[in-house]
Amino acid sequence: MPEAYIIDAVRTPVGRKKGTLAQVHPADLGAHPIKALVARTGIDPARVDDVVWGCCDTIGPQAGDIGRTAWLAAGMPEEVPGVTIDRQCGSSQQAVHFAAQGVMSGTQDLVVAGGSQAMNAIPISAAMFAGEPYGFTSPFLGSRGWDARYGDEEVNQIRSAEMIAAKWGISREAMEAFALASHQRAQAAWDAGWFADEVAPLEGLDHDETIRSGTTLEGLAALKPVREGGVITAGVASQNCDAAAAMLIAGERAVRELGLKPRARIHHISVRAANPVWMLTGPIPATQYALHKAGMSVADIDLFECNEAFASVPMAWMQELGIPHEKVNVQGGAIALGHPIGATGVRLMTTLLGALERTGGRYGLQTMCEGGGQANVTIIERL
Repeated sequence: MPEAYIIDAVRTPVGRKKGTLAQVHPADLGAHPIKALVARTGIDPARVDDVVWGCCDTIGPQAGDIGRTAWLAAGMPEEVPGVTIDRQCGSSQQAVHFAAQGVMSGTQDLVVAGGSQAMNAIPISAAMFAGEPYGFTSPFLGSRGWDARYGDEEVNQIRSAEMIAAKWGISREAMEAFALASHQRAQAAWDAGWFADEVAPLEGLDHDETIRSGTTLEGLAALKPVREGGVITAGVASQNCDAAAAMLIAGERAVRELGLKPRARIHHISVRAANPVWMLTGPIPATQYALHKAGMSVADIDLFECNEAFASVPMAWMQELGIPHEKVNVQGGAIALGHPIGATGVRLMTTLLGALERTGGRYGLQTMCEGGGQANVTIIERL
């Protein structure tokens, strides 16, 4: 089977809630890393076969196939098409998978995979709330098939995070220590210049403005739980934010004909799912499945990225699979860097690639929890 290679990857800085990027139009937000990617790689953009883009809540200015409109807003050739993917939080990671499958099949040579999310302009779950005038307040409400299978179980990510903390015996104090480490690692990475090469400044912003360098355990302990009597607070959850990221995936023929120098090879791609009511446990069986399919073990992986939707998610995943925290999210995670839903998959992979190059590691594994109980897993090999 032909190989799929990562030629380069770039992202915007992450803008915090009501921050620097809050007024950037979603099409322009997505266009920015596309322009930077084309400039960095020196490719003729007309050679791109497709743009595969992740985005959720595609209403308002994010509607109308934002993958296509971002490409056009970037001033790129009209003959190149684009498509938008919604696998919830894993949307742009799935975009990478589809791009890789395209070049592995031999039907495509060069694909831009990426994602964007303007969470200031379009709040999380806005697409669900948009159904309210028509009597739909939930994607499940009124489905006889869903009700027959899952009854009236509440489907809510906060509830899921609480359930995970209870099942795996993860205390609030342990989650707050994990959250503090996320901010400390992210700030240390910026201070050391580890993010500099992956970020294309936008609107005068040249760093991730979501990091709270003054975070303390005392401050985290003072926050109120989201649910009465619960252990999940805003301090141990990912942040709403604005960002976009793009990656160039190439097949062997494009690498040869265009003289491209790959940074990594796509070693494995897969996606699995678990109970949608639990919602956030998918990375556990998905990682087990991926390692089995790839003939690998946890010990074979040098670095991991597991999205910090809530601290309890990667903590349960690490506990269940025996993965040391020292190898996970080494430059911080979504608690500090934000979770721009549609962009997070490629944002994580961009950071993972840079971290492998910095440390000399060979294999990196990335996974994240996704709506519907799903989880993508990608294993990349640094070249």
